[in-house]
Amino acid sequence: MTELIILLIVVVTALAFDFTNGFHDTGNAMATSIATGALRPKAAVTLSAVLNLVGAFLSVEVATTVAKGVVDLDQFNLADPGQAHQLLLVVFAGLIGGIVWNLLTWLLGIPSSSSHALVGGLIGAAVASLGMQGVAWGGVLAKVVVPALCAPVVAGLVATVGTSLVYRFTRPVAERDKNRYFRWGQIGSASLVSLAHGTNDAQKTMGVIFLALVATGSLGADANIPFWVKFSCAVAIALGTYMGGWRVIRTLGKGLVEIDSPQGMAAETSSAAIILTSSHFGMALSTTHVATGSIMGSGLGRKGAEVRWAVAGRMAVAWMITLPAAALVGGLTWLLAHTVGLATDDLVGVVLAFTILVTLAGLIWTRSRRAPVNSGNVNADWDTSTNRVAPATRITADPEEPLSPTDTVGTSTSDSSGRNLR
Repeated sequence: MTELIILLIVVVTALAFDFTNGFHDTGNAMATSIATGALRPKAAVTLSAVLNLVGAFLSVEVATTVAKGVVDLDQFNLADPGQAHQLLLVVFAGLIGGIVWNLLTWLLGIPSSSSHALVGGLIGAAVASLGMQGVAWGGVLAKVVVPALCAPVVAGLVATVGTSLVYRFTRPVAERDKNRYFRWGQIGSASLVSLAHGTNDAQKTMGVIFLALVATGSLGADANIPFWVKFSCAVAIALGTYMGGWRVIRTLGKGLVEIDSPQGMAAETSSAAIILTSSHFGMALSTTHVATGSIMGSGLGRKGAEVRWAVAGRMAVAWMITLPAAALVGGLTWLLAHTVGLATDDLVGVVLAFTILVTLAGLIWTRSRRAPVNSGNVNADWDTSTNRVAPATRITADPEEPLSPTDTVGTSTSDSSGRNLR
């Protein structure tokens, strides 16, 4: 009975990670469409949610990579209940590492990789449990680290060339007409990115739940992923996407490059092509890295466009520390749950770690409400003096409603107590 309760907690935690993945990564597909006005903010996230849901059913190659290519299952004797529980705890702790990193970077409005946060959490928990031999380092290097280094560079180059060609071929077209026509292409390419995101990112949670089921003996290591796992992960990431991760959308849409429709279409087309290719080969690629590289490339490919390198630098720092930071949280979580479990009961350790996660999530959410970013202010002008994402405010919560004479769009620099937020 205890093992079943722990398994349920792990599955709920996995779906919670999937949810954070959805709202953290919505901007990868829709930030440029929202920034250029090709789609209204709420319509964009709704479309993205539906396409993420569909995409989650199209491939399981990435799920297989996460399930069998990060934690070395050969190091666990799953016939031994003690080692099976150890693997279950590794999965649980790894998920917490990924969720904590997703929430922190969302609060700061930094587009960071949910994929690498999850992989980092699993690595840290596996090392804490079994030492260095607990990780399938070959799989991590080939299908996580190498793609992480190459993806933003390749995406940037493709988008730079694509943007340059678009502007060269459409030079005789008036700017107003150019933007109007390319908005339709931008909607199509953004939709393709959302579909691609579902084929890549939803699979990662499927792989984690598969690991948990293997640990409890509910599935064999060579079994296929059950339909209920696919369905629940697809719904979780779609719901998260619908929530809109507006803080990250604002950074990608307004903070990195001032973008117009031809740039947006070139960036999104590049992103979709690379993400779909990686899904086919089972690479746990970061859609965030791809989308960010593409958006930067679209800025470099347009003559006279400005790339805000200070913002790009913050992203690069976050990318470099994602794996080790999530690994640290995952490892500490495993040690906490394991130590408490030895002293009392396994379930007590898991419940304590889960309670800490829920409390931390609540604190982060509360902090975010001091300077909210939502569908009503996501497109407010970027403050280049601070390169901050949170300050923009708007009184009306719905961008579909017209502003009244008392509504304002501007930059808030302090909270209700007068403290500076910058």
